[in-house]
Amino acid sequence: MKRGFGSDNHSGICPEVLEAIARVNEGHALAYGDDEYCAATEKKFQQAFGAQAKVFFAFNGTGCNTLCIDAMLRSHEAVVCAETAHINVDECGAPQRIVGCRLLTVPTPDGKLTPELVKTQLHGFGFEHHSQPKMISITQPTELGTLYSLDETKALVALAKEHGMLVHIDGARLGNAAVALGCAFKEMTTDIGVDAVSFGGTKNGLMMGEAVVLLNPTLHEGFKYRRKQAMQLCSKMRFIAAQFDAYFENDLWKRNAEHSNRMAQLLYKAVKDIPGVKVVYPVQANGVFVQLPSKVWTELQKHYFFYDWDEAADIVRWMCTFDTTEADINVFATLLKKLMMA
Repeated sequence: MKRGFGSDNHSGICPEVLEAIARVNEGHALAYGDDEYCAATEKKFQQAFGAQAKVFFAFNGTGCNTLCIDAMLRSHEAVVCAETAHINVDECGAPQRIVGCRLLTVPTPDGKLTPELVKTQLHGFGFEHHSQPKMISITQPTELGTLYSLDETKALVALAKEHGMLVHIDGARLGNAAVALGCAFKEMTTDIGVDAVSFGGTKNGLMMGEAVVLLNPTLHEGFKYRRKQAMQLCSKMRFIAAQFDAYFENDLWKRNAEHSNRMAQLLYKAVKDIPGVKVVYPVQANGVFVQLPSKVWTELQKHYFFYDWDEAADIVRWMCTFDTTEADINVFATLLKKLMMA
């Protein structure tokens, strides 16, 4: 497959990450995370998120999200999330099956929850016939490529605390959000009062593996058993840890995210003035969502793979990655313009 704009999961592995994997592929190491590499990488997480952060490596984002929910809820409790949230749309019902909880979904114009929107679900407390709202989950950046400002996240955390609830961030692209906001991971999570983060790297240059970062110490107890039961315990865990070690080293995560965000801005500028093309959401991270005639995007898909995000509304999604080039964008935009003029 040629380099395109289908997904930031389509890119290869960042060279520094491959080198890190090779470095730990010598000799033997204890299994299941009891090795020196995992211990050293956890310290880097604590430097990024704060000394109280506890890290649990997992295979994938679905595992991390479901584990976070499992640690924060019981089966009679519920998560408030945006209707477009990954945990609602793209986890194949994993939270419901594994945890047994309910998702209270909220329609949003831009993928972002607000206190006012969340309040529509905050009722039935203490009423035994209703699932009890216990957790707010936000995606940063959202599935529509939009960002929560620090103040917007603070407002949601304040609302959660007011009602005795917990807050989770699905951070599959948290690096892209941190770069766009110009802040450190700790500023956008720990310092605000977020309880848990699903921290991703595969969309930003890693081969595989994600991490649950528990910021609330009350969630630590029993989590390692939950991870095992959820089949997310990797035996040769040093190969996941090594990737994150490289990810934090010399701010590799930041360089990769800066590049993919910058490429998204270039793509936006290259297509926004083409007649008939409408950018439907603010381009704030590494995704561009556009509306264009179905006959054009279906023809364009013969040359490039990408997702039709909302087929009924003719909205498609184009994602940039750490290895997207300006040449990729120029060729793509030229073809799009040609098709629009045909």
